Amino acid sequence: MPVVYVPTRRKKKNSPRGENNKFMIRSRGQLILLFGALFLLALACISLSLVSGSIDIGFSQLIKIFLGEDKGMQARIIMELRLPRVLSGFIVGGLLSLAGALMQVLLKNPLAEPYVLGVSGGASVFALLAMVAGVAGLWLNLAAFSGALLSIAMVFGLARLGGSWSPLTVLLTGIVVAAGWGAVVSFLLAVSPAAQIHGMLFWLMGDLEYSSNLTVAASVLISGFIITMAMARNLNLMARGEQQAAALGVAIIKHRYSVYFLASMLTATAVMQAGNIGFIGLIVPHLVRLLIGSDHRLLLPVSLLLGGSLLVIADALARIIISPQQLPVGVLTAMIGVPLFLFLLHKSKLRSLQ
Repeated sequence: MPVVYVPTRRKKKNSPRGENNKFMIRSRGQLILLFGALFLLALACISLSLVSGSIDIGFSQLIKIFLGEDKGMQARIIMELRLPRVLSGFIVGGLLSLAGALMQVLLKNPLAEPYVLGVSGGASVFALLAMVAGVAGLWLNLAAFSGALLSIAMVFGLARLGGSWSPLTVLLTGIVVAAGWGAVVSFLLAVSPAAQIHGMLFWLMGDLEYSSNLTVAASVLISGFIITMAMARNLNLMARGEQQAAALGVAIIKHRYSVYFLASMLTATAVMQAGNIGFIGLIVPHLVRLLIGSDHRLLLPVSLLLGGSLLVIADALARIIISPQQLPVGVLTAMIGVPLFLFLLHKSKLRSLQ
């Protein structure tokens, strides 16, 4: 009886370049088109946010202001109030998105996000203590940053009690530390003067109104982006499996530490700048990974631009939904992030990074 050969379909392996994704970048022209579209999107979001608010300003008037042809009250509103806030929103969105992309590689979990390690909890506690003490401005930011660094040290130290640490150990330690900080936050809110509760709640929910130190935040974003891009190849290998990465010459322990501290510093800077803003670091890298794949040479810059644009639009909506009053931008990111995340979760069916 003759043997009939029936060809079988081979299962394609996941690739960090995103070969199995719908939107594949095959040429330099497509790459230029992608980043051109992202830059135009960012510019459109920034422009829309600048003209939106309790006082509407037309696009033609906005152009005159930037050309120096209008120096009246509207120019002061744009240059002194809205522009710093919009730039802060874009920077914070970029910081959170980069941190989220790094966390998802570090913890081998596509659902990881910057606040999972309790960084925001430590920052929240120290910021609330500063508010109770009557501290504001730069000292408030420094207090939040110090709390974030303390939380980083706690998670790192506790995760290493048994010797080496694994992604699961870090994740569980971060959850426990975050829960502990949450209890302290509840205690501080319960014993704080009633006059300070409103400001505390706005900071806890994320607010860009009192953002400052844009130069520091921008410097951290730029330097962090340069470092992550230099690590992109090794991040690709680590995402495919640490054993395979080690066989190809990647120093796994060294890169774990580097990714951990870099992601934590990016998150701490974002918390210092705008308080607790969730879902940006979770949704944006996850969405980008579904669209263009897991090649970090593309994923990192696309996440930065898309995350900044998303937070700028969310802040614009927070300023106009109940105008002249304002909502904390963290409320809007949660309202946008929850249904979007559920949709992405359904589409991806919890696909692994590897």
